[in-house]
Formats: sequence, C-alpha cells, structure tokens
Amino acid sequence: MELFWEHREAIALAFAYTVLLFLFAGIGSMVLGTVLAAMRVGPIPVLRWAGTLYVHLVRNTPLVIVIIFFRIAAPKIDLKFNFVDVVIPTGVGDVRLNNIFTACVVGLTIYTAAFVCEALRSGVNAVPLGQAEAARAIGLPFSGVMTQVVLPQAFRATIPPLANVQIALLKNTTVAGALGVAEAFVRMRLLIKNNPAELWTLFIGFALIFVILVEVLSFISHRLERRVRVS
Repeated sequence: MELFWEHREAIALAFAYTVLLFLFAGIGSMVLGTVLAAMRVGPIPVLRWAGTLYVHLVRNTPLVIVIIFFRIAAPKIDLKFNFVDVVIPTGVGDVRLNNIFTACVVGLTIYTAAFVCEALRSGVNAVPLGQAEAARAIGLPFSGVMTQVVLPQAFRATIPPLANVQIALLKNTTVAGALGVAEAFVRMRLLIKNNPAELWTLFIGFALIFVILVEVLSFISHRLERRVRVS
C-alpha cells in the first residue's frame, strides 16, 4: 500500500486516461450503434446489408487489429487525427488528448458499436410489431417511428445488455496502452517493472480499482433499470 500511496498521483492520472477513453468511446459507440440498429431494421435493403456487413465484420475482428488499423494503417491513406491536441489540467497532472488517444477512441468506438447495435436490435425486435404499424398508419415516416415509438422502448428493454457492453468497453480500454496511451495498464506495467518484488500487490491493487469502476457502472445500470421499470 505504501507503493500505491507513493505513486498515487501517477496512478490517478493513468485512470483518468482510462475513464476518458471509456467516456468518449462509450458515447460514440452508443450513437453509432443506434444508427446501425436503425439501418439493420430499416426498409432500405442496401442499408440493411451495409449494417449487417459492418456488424459481422467488426465483431469477428480482434479489437487490437481494429485499433492498430486506426493508429498505424489509417495514416497511410491520409486518415489522420493530428488536428486533435487538447490538454486537460487535473489536480494530479495534465491529460493530453492527442492523435494517438483519438485513434484509440475511434477504434474502441467502431468496435463497441457493433455490440451496441446487436443489443439494441434485440430490443427493437421485442417491441410489438403492431405499434410500429400503427405509427406508420397515422403517417409517421420511418425516422419518426424509430425515434418516437420503437427506440425509446428498445432502450428501456436493453438496459442490462447495453450495460454489459459498456462494462466490456471499460475493460477493453487497456488495449490502448499497447499503442502509447498512458492509461492504467501501462502504469501498472511500469510500476511492476520498477518494483518486481511488489508484483502481486500491484496486480491486485489495480484489479480492485477496475472492479470498483465496474461495480459503479453496474450500480448505475441497476438504478436506471429500476427507475425505468417504475415509470
């Protein structure tokens, strides 16, 4: 514990990177996943086919490959994120959001969106077909049917699976460390390298912090699910 206290600021900064990766990728994946779900259940065959292809392709590709593509391969085709260079001051140091951080966020977003899409699609399929037909009968276009009738119910029905997807995303942020983002896994690895005798202490300590973060997400999910159920 003395080692944790001695390096508390560096550890806090590392988890700040982890939380920011999760927040940005979580929001992005929810938006993109919702669009993909609408494409997959929509009336336009080309969009349905494109959404299906996206989901199957991304879900069957390892996350590391997706992130490496945006970090290494994408710049070769002029897909760069050099315009991103933001410094966020914190009480324990500055968090720098640069092109590497952005590439990891984009990779995590694109990967997680496929799972968000499938969770939402299951919720859409659970909405009674008669409700969508009634909405179309009163003149609502497909976009109106989705945004006003189907998706609100689908979100309420899929809170637990969506929470599981976001929890998986939180744990997947450790992959960003392989590309140079100074998140929690990188800090743990450096501390273990400099303090090999404290390997198990560091490993268990970092694991417990991740457990706490996951439990916070689970608590929020349960409260949200309970509130929706009451309403």
